[in-house]
Amino acid sequence: MLSIESARERAVPVRRRSSGNLWRIAKYTFVKGTALLVTVVIAVYIAILIANMGGYVDEMRKSELKFQIAEEINQNEQMRVLTPQERKAYEEEIFQVRLKQLDLDQHFIIRSFKYLWNGLSLSLGRAIYISSDSGSPHVDDIIGERLAPTLLVMASGQLLLFFSAMFFALFLSRRYGSRLDRLVVAMAPTSAAPAWFYGIFLIMIFAAVLGWLPFGGMMDAPPPPTFWGKVGNILKHLILPISAMVAASFWLSSYYWRTFFLIHSSEDYVDMAKAKGLSDRGIERRYVLRPTLPTIITSFAMTLIGLWTGAIVFENVFNWPGIGRLTQRAINMFDTPVIVGVTVIYAYLLALTLFLLDIIYAIVDPRVKLGGGENGS
Repeated sequence: MLSIESARERAVPVRRRSSGNLWRIAKYTFVKGTALLVTVVIAVYIAILIANMGGYVDEMRKSELKFQIAEEINQNEQMRVLTPQERKAYEEEIFQVRLKQLDLDQHFIIRSFKYLWNGLSLSLGRAIYISSDSGSPHVDDIIGERLAPTLLVMASGQLLLFFSAMFFALFLSRRYGSRLDRLVVAMAPTSAAPAWFYGIFLIMIFAAVLGWLPFGGMMDAPPPPTFWGKVGNILKHLILPISAMVAASFWLSSYYWRTFFLIHSSEDYVDMAKAKGLSDRGIERRYVLRPTLPTIITSFAMTLIGLWTGAIVFENVFNWPGIGRLTQRAINMFDTPVIVGVTVIYAYLLALTLFLLDIIYAIVDPRVKLGGGENGS
């Protein structure tokens, strides 16, 4: 009887602890999600204000609309019989109708909140000046058309760079002070130049002088007739962009990860593992990589987020039809819906990634407690 009662008494704190953990996780999820949502709303609204130049872009659109209406009336022979006063009144009537159709008859502050809601709900609407290659004016079609080329080139280059630099740095951390290690340290400053800078030289050498590779673009014009011919042609066009990315950042990334692994390799528990006679691979896997997983995961997640944004100058150098060139074109043409669409997608991806990272930290590192606690952060 006593044993049953004592077991019940022990079960009560366990239930309380479990309910406390669930409450802490629910509270953390709500607070973190709310904070990220507020941040996204503020960021998107600021992007709307900047893209519209505080309403100046809409005033430009009104001026263009007046000019278009005047041109249409001038080309209409039936309007020539009207007096100047009648013609002006008719022009103003048409202008007011089209202002209402374009939702430009309201104050910019009111429209800005409508733009904000449309952006947050991903109702991106129609672009002002830009259209997709198929002729669609819808922003989601325009972005979707440019997203695949950007993901192709950025994923190929950035993921290759990330994993090759990290594993090469892990190899270097075991050879501290060697000639290869000193070479990496000496070559790290070469990463001060951006990828597009290396891209210009690679184009000059391998396209202009040697003629081995194409100058740019994603595919030859006209494209090869067969599927595998197109695949091979795209791979050929990927060589120079990927080479430029790797050449620009490989040495610095290797130096960064090499220093990072060296710091963790000098911990006392690593020395203890070496004293026990564990193999180098076992030490790296259990005592170097595992404690550094949160940092590696964070860097990898930020790399994945960067894939969606493209690079404006880089894509222009290689004439690559991606999000970067689309963003530049939208900025040059003051196409606010396209700018807001690209910004919203990036903001949502970044917020979701930051939210998931804390959960992943708690999974891969038992020292981290989701939502804080007495012994966790």
